[in-house]
Amino acid sequence: MSESSQNIFSKHCQNDECSNNRVRGRGYLTKMIQQTHHFGNIQLLPSNIDSSKKIMDQCIYNNEVKPIRSTYIPPEPDENDESIYETGINYGINFDKFNDIEVKVSGKNVPKIVESFETCNAILMENIKKCKFMKPTPIQKYTIPIILSGKDLMAAAQTGSGKTVAFVLPILQKLLMEPHPIVKDIDHCEPQVIIMAPTRELAVQIKSVVLKLSRGTMISSLVCYGGTLVSHQKNQILKGCHILVATPGRLNEFVQHGLISFASVRIFVLDEVDRMLEIESKSDVDKILDHSSMPSVMNRQTIMVSATLPDSIQELAKFYLNRNYLFLAVGIVSSASKDIKQNFYLVNKFKKRKHLINILQQNSEGTIIFVNTKWMADFLATYLCEKNIPSTSIHGDRLQSYREEALSEFSNRKKNVLVATTVASRGLDIKYVNHVINYDMPQEIEEYIHRIGRTGRLGNTGIATSFFDIEHDYHLVEPIIKTLSSASQEIPYWLLKLGQEAKDKSVDDDQYGGTDIRIKSNKFDENEEW
Repeated sequence: MSESSQNIFSKHCQNDECSNNRVRGRGYLTKMIQQTHHFGNIQLLPSNIDSSKKIMDQCIYNNEVKPIRSTYIPPEPDENDESIYETGINYGINFDKFNDIEVKVSGKNVPKIVESFETCNAILMENIKKCKFMKPTPIQKYTIPIILSGKDLMAAAQTGSGKTVAFVLPILQKLLMEPHPIVKDIDHCEPQVIIMAPTRELAVQIKSVVLKLSRGTMISSLVCYGGTLVSHQKNQILKGCHILVATPGRLNEFVQHGLISFASVRIFVLDEVDRMLEIESKSDVDKILDHSSMPSVMNRQTIMVSATLPDSIQELAKFYLNRNYLFLAVGIVSSASKDIKQNFYLVNKFKKRKHLINILQQNSEGTIIFVNTKWMADFLATYLCEKNIPSTSIHGDRLQSYREEALSEFSNRKKNVLVATTVASRGLDIKYVNHVINYDMPQEIEEYIHRIGRTGRLGNTGIATSFFDIEHDYHLVEPIIKTLSSASQEIPYWLLKLGQEAKDKSVDDDQYGGTDIRIKSNKFDENEEW
């Protein structure tokens, strides 16, 4: 390392060009003041500076340890039509190729698919046109009638296939077809639809989709998530809403304080269900679905969607669903889009930065770089600024206001590069993402699929570049070969050699949820699959 990280951080503070890109999360502050550990009359806990450890969200004030409570109030959404509808990704040149994607649906009494949006409410149709949605994607063709029929659904589809609109649009249609007044009183509210997402950024994005499609209707929607001023969100919640989009932590907090009741819930949605049912998240989901006010499985409609639905997740998820739920798989579920050109380079950890600079100096616009640690996200963003490549970072230890600012600057092309951890790998639709770089490879191939899926969405083309370090990434050799093969991508000779000529060079669709587990266990007649 030619310069220590401390030197780079210090220079970054004096760099006029990057002055608006201060990486101001607690992890950054801790490193900036780790010599003194003091900031005014607040003493930051040094914690473990190891970047793989989470820096504690605490401070010592007057010798008493207290959690840091955010005072951030998210800005109100712009009421201007142009601002509302200019965000989001437009259909790309390969959109019509979606029609060639194989779709499997299993379960009883599958509704007939829709081929257009014409059956939607007139106001919804007007908003659909403003969003420039010309026709439904495959998952939308199947999901819209399934949700309108009232059936429970477990759905898996490739990244960038239109999953959010696939469940938001029919939910809005149902609320307009069967309107119920907002249920609230002086101390709590009862949303009719709950949509849960694993990250704050995804929750905000889903809310923006709801806002776009429901504009001009009587439907009210809110979003609640951590990192924001609790009292502000409390006041918003007490106004009542039809649809509440939330992250598990903040939702549980409000439920525990009696601010939210599930007594009026008609529809419950788990987005990115594979992430939501991981060990560290499942208990939060259980608290919500097992809450005394939550309607039973038989008295609510439950929808679960993701890009990957492995058998283990299906086994967990089925207990939250009506036993006659429908299962939908669109495309090769575990596969990356064929619209993404995947490149792999054999690079050891000491040469990654040099290789990265060579790539970005050719073209850095619209690039997301994924790393595995929060510290590296901050360090790399600062380092790139030193190399005159405007960059910013996003990760779980940054204050929420700065996370949203970073996304905004990148989305509005004020910054060419966004350096991110896993927090940005799920579901985010960001315009103009041309290139995804895996500076650090993830531990699991599913995460790789989600990461590179930030580009090549809705028929647009994109590039994914990955730095492969044999010492750390060898366990991914065979899954990578299978993923490249399934997307009809060229496989580097060195990778094939490492894989020792893997026997099966096509993705096992069953491994990541391409097949309903009930078919494997003969839980119902296979003749009813289609």
